[in-house]
Amino acid sequence: MQRFALIGAGFIGSVHAQSLAAHPAVDFRLVYDVDSARAEALATAHGARAARSLAEAFDPELVDAVFIASSTDTHAENLRRAADAGLAVLVEKPIDLDLAHAAETVAHVERAGVPAMVDFNRRFDRDHAELKRLVDEGAVGEVALVQLTSRGPALPPLDYLRVSGGQMRDQTVHFFDLARWITGLEPVEVHVAGSALADPRVAEIGDVDTSAATLKLAGGALVQIDSVRHTGYGYDERIEVLGSTGMAESGRMRAGGVTRFRGTEAVSDGLHAGWFERVQPTYAAALGAFVSALETGAPVPVGLRDGLRAQAIAEAATRSLASGRSEPVDALV
Repeated sequence: MQRFALIGAGFIGSVHAQSLAAHPAVDFRLVYDVDSARAEALATAHGARAARSLAEAFDPELVDAVFIASSTDTHAENLRRAADAGLAVLVEKPIDLDLAHAAETVAHVERAGVPAMVDFNRRFDRDHAELKRLVDEGAVGEVALVQLTSRGPALPPLDYLRVSGGQMRDQTVHFFDLARWITGLEPVEVHVAGSALADPRVAEIGDVDTSAATLKLAGGALVQIDSVRHTGYGYDERIEVLGSTGMAESGRMRAGGVTRFRGTEAVSDGLHAGWFERVQPTYAAALGAFVSALETGAPVPVGLRDGLRAQAIAEAATRSLASGRSEPVDALV
């Protein structure tokens, strides 16, 4: 049984609280948030207790592991706290918005030797995982071209976008991670074109809401990722891998499987209304994989270096958006 503290009681913290409370091998002990009333409410709802301070939440006498779901600007500091306390840690992406600081933090945690995992939850989507299994066993031959789609139904609030780090770091980074995970290959350069089409105010804050990224992988294979912040038809996520002997696809997921026929028309259920409805099961699955690693002593399935590599791709992609040129991906992380 793993004793857990949750750091952060906002929306994503509340999602993780449900997973922690439901996991049979987790003793969900503490919730900490800078808003003590919010921490108290979330803790009470799930049979935990609100921590009075960060020091209490990171006390190794009280907990074995922490789940960091606090604001992005606190991730690195809280990772260091966990490492210094000798606690296992599961952290939301990114490690830090500054790549150099993120790399320093990873090195600090590695020196401490604690199990540490980045919550790239989309790796735990059942269909995406099956796609990776097929690629790994050679079902499509040598990978030549990967197509990933990430299209959200609604533009996030501008106040959120201002502090998000931009589309490459906030949205597309998940798919940079999926591309290198599924193929087992590292990107060496990236070129991105983007526009603000959903709302011109996005351009005013230096961001885009519609983009197409092309990555060249080691060995020459290519990856294409289209990312859209606003669609008129729901949340659309899918991956296609073309190889030398075939193709495999993790297709778009509908909200239901019913089709209604009348006259010459057929009407099927559409896509999920939002991204959360589509990916919700992956959060519990990611936590389950982390807890299993702690219980068995196995390596965590998504290490901090994975988070760092995906972030390095996002940094190169952000530079490409600004320069209009292909940019090399930092190979030092």
